[in-house]
Amino acid sequence: LLYCVVEDHSPEEKEADNYIAAINLETGEITFKLEEGNNFYSSIAFSPDMNQMAWLTWDHPNMPWDGCELWLADVDENGRTRNRQQVAGGPEISIVQPQWSPGGELFYISDQSGWWNLYHWKNDEPRHVVEMQADFARPHWVFRRSSYAFASASTAFCAYTQNGFWFLGMVDVETGRLTEIKTRFTDIEDVRANADQLVLWGGSPQEFPGIHVYDLLEGRWQTLQRASTLKIDSAYLSIPEPVEFPTANGLTAHGLLYLSANKDFEGSEGETPPLIVISHGGPTSAANSYLYLSWQYWLSRGFAVLDVNYGGSSGYGREYRTRLNGEWGVVDLQDCENGANYLVEQGIVDKERLIIRGGSAGGYTTMCAMTFGSTFKAGGCYFGLGDLEIFVQDTHKFESRYMDSLVGPYPEAKDLYLERSPVHHAHKISCPVIFFQGLDDKVVPPNQSEMMFEAARGKEMPTAYLAYEGEGHGFRRAENIKHSIESELYFYSKVFEFELADEIEPIEIENL
Repeated sequence: LLYCVVEDHSPEEKEADNYIAAINLETGEITFKLEEGNNFYSSIAFSPDMNQMAWLTWDHPNMPWDGCELWLADVDENGRTRNRQQVAGGPEISIVQPQWSPGGELFYISDQSGWWNLYHWKNDEPRHVVEMQADFARPHWVFRRSSYAFASASTAFCAYTQNGFWFLGMVDVETGRLTEIKTRFTDIEDVRANADQLVLWGGSPQEFPGIHVYDLLEGRWQTLQRASTLKIDSAYLSIPEPVEFPTANGLTAHGLLYLSANKDFEGSEGETPPLIVISHGGPTSAANSYLYLSWQYWLSRGFAVLDVNYGGSSGYGREYRTRLNGEWGVVDLQDCENGANYLVEQGIVDKERLIIRGGSAGGYTTMCAMTFGSTFKAGGCYFGLGDLEIFVQDTHKFESRYMDSLVGPYPEAKDLYLERSPVHHAHKISCPVIFFQGLDDKVVPPNQSEMMFEAARGKEMPTAYLAYEGEGHGFRRAENIKHSIESELYFYSKVFEFELADEIEPIEIENL
């Protein structure tokens, strides 16, 4: 028998059914359903002796990082579950990554303390193994993430994040003592282990992410494969620094600040650089700290970059993550604006050359900055979400109620959706903006970028629109990635009237 989460899309006229089932590998048929009735299931985990099974489940309108439940059941001789009991979680507690130790003990990560920490289900009670103001997990967007793994019944290795960077630790699960293992990585995922080796995905600001193995006996790292073999002189690479800054309502927001780096050039004496504020996608994700060439492209050309972990981002605890609830399009914009203004006040960047850019959810924040804000002097919008109604009316089951928490239930909160949708306020566009769009995008239809472009053109605002055949939600073809970022630089050079060191193919800019 193969136990799995099933998503059944028949009949097509209703929402897909999700359940846990056992499939006969010889016939390919579902032998029986073990668990059903809830909207979602994930993370099936069997005890080493196969006598118990744990799993996660949650219902609309929650996303799993809002709240979900961890269940445990015995498995009888026929492979069916019995004696079910909920052991953790609830509508406002998020559980991730249930797994069993080699000794047959159930562990999981919960944010009931306000942070995603490691817990142990022992003697029918939850036990807080490691109590830290750190997140030991990322949002449960996909199956099979693993931020901790057991080397033995008493020892686990774990990745955890504080202040925008990830660390590796070794935990004695009996005492809760955590010992940091020094590594060169600042971004870590997919931790796996056995008695002899530790394997993880890791990267740093000067190193492309890759798969790395740590020999527990010899204390030695080996790299199996990197995302790229490209060699870059570190003198051309900028290392980010975590920053925190005051924002609305007396709160503090966070980000990663990169200052320009190029050993061959310096800025003019007394001149502060232009700033590019990046609004990440998700919007529940967070800024990455590994070597990312798109960011280094700007940094090697004299820009400073602030990658903002606005309220709602993960990695700063549950309270920070829930700041965006009901406030998408408000809190994210405020944090991006306040981050830029903070760097101006510190004398780090030029007030007259503030740029915001982003894609998808980050493109939505960028569009909001163009229409509802006044801080930024230019913007770059990649396949940005301009009409919240379109998204809530036409998306897949997993995200179909996501907007309930980000904005409000639809259609009850329809007026709020209209109020927060930049396409309905496009006449307010206040600064030059360039739009990029994949013509095969099924998540954000091209008409949203086109409507905003037409509005900017109608206001006689410098603007450009570049559409790419064969590209969907996120560009994949190297030539289009290269063309888009070079075109964006060309656009800013014309708006801010500076000369380019690169030879770049000109693009058509309206109203310039």
